[in-house]
Formats: sequence, C-alpha cells, structure tokens
Amino acid sequence: MAWVLAQRSGRQVRILGTRPETTLQFQKTRENVRLLPGIKVPDSVSILVDPVEAFAGTEAVFVAIPTQYTRSALRQFGSHFPKGVAVISLVKGIEIGTFLRPSQIIQEEWGASVPVAVLSGPSHAEEVARGLPAGVVVASDQPGLAVWVQQLVGTDRFRVYTNDDPVGVELGGALKNVLGIAAGMADGLRLGDNAKSALITRGLAEMSRCGVALGAKAITFAGLAGMGDLLTTCFSPHGRNRQVGEWLAQGETLDTIRAKTPKVAEGVTTAQALIPCLDAIGVEMPIAKGVYSVLFEGMAPREAAMGLLLRQQRPEDC
Repeated sequence: MAWVLAQRSGRQVRILGTRPETTLQFQKTRENVRLLPGIKVPDSVSILVDPVEAFAGTEAVFVAIPTQYTRSALRQFGSHFPKGVAVISLVKGIEIGTFLRPSQIIQEEWGASVPVAVLSGPSHAEEVARGLPAGVVVASDQPGLAVWVQQLVGTDRFRVYTNDDPVGVELGGALKNVLGIAAGMADGLRLGDNAKSALITRGLAEMSRCGVALGAKAITFAGLAGMGDLLTTCFSPHGRNRQVGEWLAQGETLDTIRAKTPKVAEGVTTAQALIPCLDAIGVEMPIAKGVYSVLFEGMAPREAAMGLLLRQQRPEDC
C-alpha cells in the first residue's frame, strides 16, 4: 500500500513499524526480507519508529497489521493518534475471543467516532508492489468516506471500487482465508479440478450465509471482497493460506508449519475465532468446520474431505 500511495508526486507516505529493531533494519535495507524479499520500498517513503513524527500532519492512517496483533499495536500508538483523521483498515481477519472485525477493534481502541473505511479484495502484496494491475473495493458507513479513499488510493494499476457494505467487505476478506486452507488441502490431496471448483463454490455459499447472518449483504460476496479474493487465495502460488492447507495434506502439523515460516496465515486464527461462534450465529459452515477440525482437533485432511462428500444430499440453495 505504501508503494501504491507513493505513486503520486508530492505526497508524503510514512511507514510506522511496531517493532523498533526490525523497523530500523527495514530503514537500512528498504526491503522487508521476511515478507517481501527482493522488493524495495520507494525512496520517497519514510520508514519510522517515532509515532510523533509518523502521525504529524497526517490526513489518513492505514492499518496493516495481522488481526491478532491489531489491538495491541493500536493501544501502543493510541495516545499519538490524531483525532478526526480517517483510518483505513487493510486487515483481513477476526479477533479470537471477541469475534470482532478489525474496524470494530479500531473503534474500540481509538474511539467510536473515528471515521473508518475497510479496503479489501484480491491484492497479493507480491504483485501489487511489482506494479501489476489489481482491483479492490473500499467500503464505509461514513457518508462520502469510501469515495474519498477511492480518490486517494486509486491509480492506473490499482483500481478501487466503492461499496456501502463494510460488514460484508470485511467478512469476505476474513472468511475467504479459511476456505483458502481448504483449497490447499484439496491440492495436497490431489482431489482434482472438479472437486476444487465445487469446494470453492460451496465455500462461497458458506461465506455468504455467514455474512448475511451477521448483517452483510449477500451480493457483496459475489464481488471483489468475496468471490474475487476467494479465487486468488485458492489458486495463487503466493497464497499463504493455500500453502498451509497443502502442507497439512502432506502430513505436516500446525506446529511444524508455524515453526518453519514467519508469514501469518490469517485463515488459521480466523477459523479459531469463527467456529466456536457458529452456534450463536445460527449458520452451518461444514467446510470451515472441517478446516478447524484438521487444524485444532487432530482430524486427518482426507478424513475431513470424506466427511464433506458423505454429507446428506441437499438442494443447492441450502
């Protein structure tokens, strides 16, 4: 996102790191070797550890922190946050224990009156930072904010659409990660293209069903934040969640996967936040439940797949 924002001349873009030691290294190399090796941040972007300097005179704050660390980071910088400034969440997940979306965490920590927009869609950083085209969606319930962000962020290679359903956009960005793990398991088990297509289609139905129960619009899940992001997550070689699923199918455990990669797979923690709440939500999500069972209950990926295949036949709209 810093790369996208820096494309327009005359604009000051600053990255504020949450960990001084890694941020100082980032300053020297201008390369995030943990997450985006080989991609340099433009020289026009300032990389800072001082929140006073970072927030000075700012007109917008973009939050790009893994969900389970968002609250602590916001709390870390809360006393420096300039009141009245718009916050744009790039976070795709659900908080464990509270079942809160990132925008809700932002308003809990920085104030209910903070204007918040959520930006989501198929936008792997590896491609965006190389200047490859992408289309995303920004949503807010604040009048005019989504259009303002669209004008702030949109470029000839980063196309931004607006939406008035922030709940759906945010849930789409979170729930698709769980389905990405399922798609990776299907790849690892070599179940074939037919099975993977059915999995993605029925997974999208689960996402929509859950979203509507939580106040989202069904149509949102047919858009960039739903189907668009789901397809990228399930097929892209950059997909962390798809890779986790493939490793699980190859016999690795969640512990061994976590030990060998520094990259956060949001689908793991989203499943952990989601599944215990399904009864209260009142929806069935058998694919997501299967992912949870493999991750946290010791079920074998092939057993989870067979459990889905052996479910009672039903109409497609169920």
